[in-house]
Amino acid sequence: MPSDAVLYQAAALCLTYPDDDFRARLPLLREAAPQLREFTDYAAVTPPQELAAHYVQVFDFKNRHSLYLSWWRDGDTRRRGMSLVRFKDVYRAAGLEFTGEELPDFLPAVLEFAARTGNTDLLTEHRAGLGLLRARLTAFGTPYASVLDAVCATLPIPHTEVRS
Repeated sequence: MPSDAVLYQAAALCLTYPDDDFRARLPLLREAAPQLREFTDYAAVTPPQELAAHYVQVFDFKNRHSLYLSWWRDGDTRRRGMSLVRFKDVYRAAGLEFTGEELPDFLPAVLEFAARTGNTDLLTEHRAGLGLLRARLTAFGTPYASVLDAVCATLPIPHTEVRS
């Protein structure tokens, strides 16, 4: 069974915009992270333009399926700025400097950080938001929900949540 690090890296790639590089990596992702097969099988048989349009429909139109973890806790408030600083501080404490076009709380970036360092604190701290995102993706009926299912399955269950 693959380690959580491999799963986190593969999930990070699955949750980014599905460009040509993503399509080229699909066979490797499918092999390396069997927990993501529902999504990778879907992505493999979906025409590239359709997959890209689906990604945009799911993640880019509203915050309802936000991939920005601090949004789930802080919304669009001033508090969110301090949360973003916290993400950067955690990266810096691990010897990494966050550089990228996205904000530091972008779920694929956080997953890649967990994969590289083994530090799942940010994922665990935002477990409630991940659970909400997972529920909304499931209700929306998108295969992206299975990626969140796999990630959430690796995290400790909060005392207030009961897994069925």
